Amino acid sequence: MVDVLSRAEGTEVPRRRRTPGKKSGGRRPWLMAAGGAVIALVFIAPYLLMLVGSFKSRADILGVPPTYLPESWHPHNYVGMWDTPETPLPYNLVSTIVISVCATLLVLVVAMPAAYYTARHRFPGRLAFLLLVLVTQMLQPTVLAAGLYREFLTLGIDDTWLAMILVNAAFNLAFAVWIMHSFFGGVPKEIDEAATLDGASRLKILRHVMLPLVWPGIVTAIIFTFVASWNEFAASLVILTTDKNQPLTVALTKFVGQYETSWQYVFGVSIVGIVPVVILFALIEKRLVAGLTAGAVK
Repeated sequence: MVDVLSRAEGTEVPRRRRTPGKKSGGRRPWLMAAGGAVIALVFIAPYLLMLVGSFKSRADILGVPPTYLPESWHPHNYVGMWDTPETPLPYNLVSTIVISVCATLLVLVVAMPAAYYTARHRFPGRLAFLLLVLVTQMLQPTVLAAGLYREFLTLGIDDTWLAMILVNAAFNLAFAVWIMHSFFGGVPKEIDEAATLDGASRLKILRHVMLPLVWPGIVTAIIFTFVASWNEFAASLVILTTDKNQPLTVALTKFVGQYETSWQYVFGVSIVGIVPVVILFALIEKRLVAGLTAGAVK
């Protein structure tokens, strides 16, 4: 109304300019950043305490009152834990890596074609198949450990890496199929039809067309399967009876005795067990971001 009157009278009313930095809610980004830092510190604090504890002596860890920083640093704890007679840690680390990597690869090889086929084809019993796959997530290795051991004993593969690779792959396959099925289903079918008109086979469509578009789902399946296989404990404790074949999760319990616990070694082995997972996230982060933005620009 003021603008209309000012134009009618031939005069202009100066408009108020907003001063930068004085917007309402200008402090919210700082508050959010401070809140995020506090939450991150809460989650990171146990790992920092564990890292510092791995450089302490057992007396410092059990000292009263407890101290956050050691009176004297003991970096040789990371050397001594590899030479302990209780457990062959180098073999346990190799066992963990082999089982986790092979189980993850097996899950990807089986889950990608299954998810692609169920997302692109309507066949009789499709819904029942997907529900059956989902039902397998209700069963955990802890419940079936005794039965699995009996089965592997009959097959002659008990106390072997192959047995644990099959166990970890079987119990993580359902999640991988479901997560990649949703990603494949989100890609328009016209892309498949265009590739088919260009003369591409089903395998080429899957490898060169679909996989780059569903890369976030593949990365999610890789992370979930690898971390679950890396942290698996119950089935490994029952099926793997030889010390050298057991993973780090089982070997860690050897440092916890009935009358004495080597906490400095427990912390050290825990740090060693965390490092590969952190490296995996660091290597795969860029590919995850690239997959999320793939196909965003037409």
